[in-house]
Amino acid sequence: MNHRKAFRNGMRDGIPIALGYLAVSFTFGIMAKNAGMTAFQAVLMSLTNLTSAGQFAGLGIISASLSYAEMAFTQLVINLRYCLMSCALSQKLDQRASFFHRFFIAYGNTDEIFGICSCREEKLDPYYTYGAVSVASPGWAFGTFLGVVSGSILPDQVLSALGVALYGMFIAVIVPPAKNSRIIAGVVLVSMVASLIFTLVPVLNMISSGFRIIILTLLIAGGAAVLFPVKEEAYQ
Repeated sequence: MNHRKAFRNGMRDGIPIALGYLAVSFTFGIMAKNAGMTAFQAVLMSLTNLTSAGQFAGLGIISASLSYAEMAFTQLVINLRYCLMSCALSQKLDQRASFFHRFFIAYGNTDEIFGICSCREEKLDPYYTYGAVSVASPGWAFGTFLGVVSGSILPDQVLSALGVALYGMFIAVIVPPAKNSRIIAGVVLVSMVASLIFTLVPVLNMISSGFRIIILTLLIAGGAAVLFPVKEEAYQ
């Protein structure tokens, strides 16, 4: 597959992600406005961070006038899962992929883009990721802008409905590969049950969402990798 075709395929697969981002970042834009941020500041934050949980947490820290150290530590904890995703995604890249390709892929390695990239059967072409990011990132930034300038006029019921789009996007990412593989379906089911346990069981539910994702990823993905290893030839 040539780079141009890979880029187009990435853009195609990035459109549903961009639509989901548009709805979720709309809510973020409203919250950013309530926190006293201008449209420029909020959009700049979305373009440079591209992380929903990190940005929502960042707004809380900004509103509370906490220190830069608290901001840095909070972002480290919440976004630490991206380190694991990057390690996993690096296995899909050609070993000859340059540092700059890896560097720019890391910028757009969100949960959803990681999902579509990791589901690629062949080796990951960096230009596929670039195509997806080129659509998804503007969708996140534009939704933020719309939220800042016009979100306050919408009723709460509409805003709640828009928030559901993100979960629908997650389902759209995991269902196709789960239908084609019993192993993936099993891993998804185990992940759901384990996440529910961490939410309901005392002590476990005190663990932050960032660390919770890291723990479950290491345990479940690591166990699946040991029990059901994927041969290198499968990515050729």
